[in-house]
Amino acid sequence: MRFQRSLRLCRYRAASLVIAALAACTTDAVRGADKEMLASGLENPESVARGHDGRLYVTVIGKSGTDGDGTVAVLEDGKAKTFARGLDDPKGLVAHGENLFVADKTRVWKIDNTGNATVYAAAEDFPVKPKFLNDIEADVDGDIFVSDCGTFVSDGAVFRIKPTKEITVVVSQKTAPELKAPNGLLIDGKDNLLVADFTAGKLYRADLTDGKLTALASGFGGADGLARDGQGRVYVSDWKGGRVFVLAAGDNQAQLFVDGFQAAADVAFDAKTGKLLVPDMKAGTLTAVTPDN
Repeated sequence: MRFQRSLRLCRYRAASLVIAALAACTTDAVRGADKEMLASGLENPESVARGHDGRLYVTVIGKSGTDGDGTVAVLEDGKAKTFARGLDDPKGLVAHGENLFVADKTRVWKIDNTGNATVYAAAEDFPVKPKFLNDIEADVDGDIFVSDCGTFVSDGAVFRIKPTKEITVVVSQKTAPELKAPNGLLIDGKDNLLVADFTAGKLYRADLTDGKLTALASGFGGADGLARDGQGRVYVSDWKGGRVFVLAAGDNQAQLFVDGFQAAADVAFDAKTGKLLVPDMKAGTLTAVTPDN
């Protein structure tokens, strides 16, 4: 009798393990089915934005540390074609008006609708010489915000570039010692900016009026890009873990949204398609992921 009960118990446990495994496979399958490959074969893609002309643009670093081989690609007919060339290690990308703005090492580029790139802000124009410019954001008034990761443990800062080219410091490690390596940026209302800290794996809100920093959430690994969808949900990519997390509007508890990437970089929400765009730097791909409604 004891043997029969033990046998039934073993069978039950085995069945439970099979069911759990099937459930895990189903979850992975659904997650994979929600992904759509938009481009591949890119050499270190970093950031993506939809331009005023309705096309998708991607910054392509090329060989990291090699000056002059960086480009901005445009997607046409399912293929990535070079739109602007001659950049160094282009990272953050944002569209404003008819122009694209790109963060590249220690300067910011402006790229017009013909692909012509000119320096919008040189290293010597900043009040503190930047060390590693990364993400970039723009508000409705044309102010450009750019993050500087510094050394990734110190000297990090977020700068604001006015249309007049006046550059000021929004927040830095000098005023907020807890800030390690500011990376992803996202406008959060009129007077606030969300900041992802790559080294700390945290999400902060920076007050644009006084530079005060407020911690919102943590546990993002190598927090990289930020994006917001039409429902107010905020997405945070984890470059190190190849994952993207999501926070519901007004919620500071992050949930895993999608994983399986090698290095999820600067995500962007595409209002035209209702999908989250994820450049995978190491895989050389750009993927669209459909959020749950």
